[in-house]
Amino acid sequence: MLARLKGWAAALKDEVVALYVAAKDRRTPFLAKLVAGATAAYALSPIDLIPDFIPVIGLLDDLILVPLGIWLAMRLIPTELMAEYREVAARIAQRPTSPVGLLLVIALWMMAIALVGLFFLNG
Repeated sequence: MLARLKGWAAALKDEVVALYVAAKDRRTPFLAKLVAGATAAYALSPIDLIPDFIPVIGLLDDLILVPLGIWLAMRLIPTELMAEYREVAARIAQRPTSPVGLLLVIALWMMAIALVGLFFLNG
């Protein structure tokens, strides 16, 4: 069971890199490019939207959001293009990182902190 989960996790990582490639390709349809880019940015971001140390919810975002984004993006990208993106992703030696994803997560946290602050100041 553990080996199967590790294999599934490795396959998801490969799919995320393929989506990263898809988001940069001009042949990818616009909506697919948005979904693939957002999914790859979130998955490749060095920090999580909901930190993993928060019980249950911290891990559920990775177990639900990333696979859901991958599934949706793969449904929106033509099969032959996705096969090509997987080949390119397999040749990439180092896993890319997403500074855009990092900035988005930081911006979301700052907005959440500001909203909580306004709630307590006005409440």
